[in-house]
Amino acid sequence: MRAVSDQDRVAQVLAEEIRGADPAETPGRLCHAAVRLLPVTGASVSLTADGVAVPLSASSPRVEYLMEVQATLGDGPCLTAAATGDPVFASDLTAARDALRWPVYAQQAAAAGIRAVYALPLGHRTVCVGTLDLYREAPGGLDVADLDAARTVADEMTRALTALSRGADSGRGDGDTWLRGMIAHHDEIHQAVGMVMAQLGVTADEALARLRARAFAQGRTLVDAAHEVVGRRQGFDAG
Repeated sequence: MRAVSDQDRVAQVLAEEIRGADPAETPGRLCHAAVRLLPVTGASVSLTADGVAVPLSASSPRVEYLMEVQATLGDGPCLTAAATGDPVFASDLTAARDALRWPVYAQQAAAAGIRAVYALPLGHRTVCVGTLDLYREAPGGLDVADLDAARTVADEMTRALTALSRGADSGRGDGDTWLRGMIAHHDEIHQAVGMVMAQLGVTADEALARLRARAFAQGRTLVDAAHEVVGRRQGFDAG
């Protein structure tokens, strides 16, 4: 019997992976545990608020790149899962259905050698705090045992993020540092959106879309592009 079909084994692997970890290290370790437990190439976790995804951790540079691509584009399986509160399984990003659903992201993922992405919401349907994303080089879906294991990892990830948030609320250093960094990124993006709105006379949605397009065209992350705008090193010309 495969290890991923035994939930006791899944729990054991997760416990071993996070044993002794600092709170801020736990999400990254859980991403690595997902790769050990499941037939996937990599895993990442992003937090989501107001339609903006802020990447938190990834199991490899390639997966980190694709996580940043989704955040910059504002499109992809993880954003869809966060918006709906439902898991999203893109079993073949080179096939018509998934390729057409997220065309630019699908092209970027395929170019990076990733054919399938599975996004699981973290939290619950009414309050989705982010997503756990799983990446695979081969097309196809997850079987029942793998899906059960993936949900267990997502549940553990939700608990880890909740613990970090509580740590920040109680004044513990690790949680406070982690949360301040995430809030700073999120706030800077919204500040940049406000500046683009003023410069172009457009709505918030249009300003965010323009900022994302600029970031993608320049090969920057959304956070980096926002930082440039807030620092007045780049602007948007209404003319």
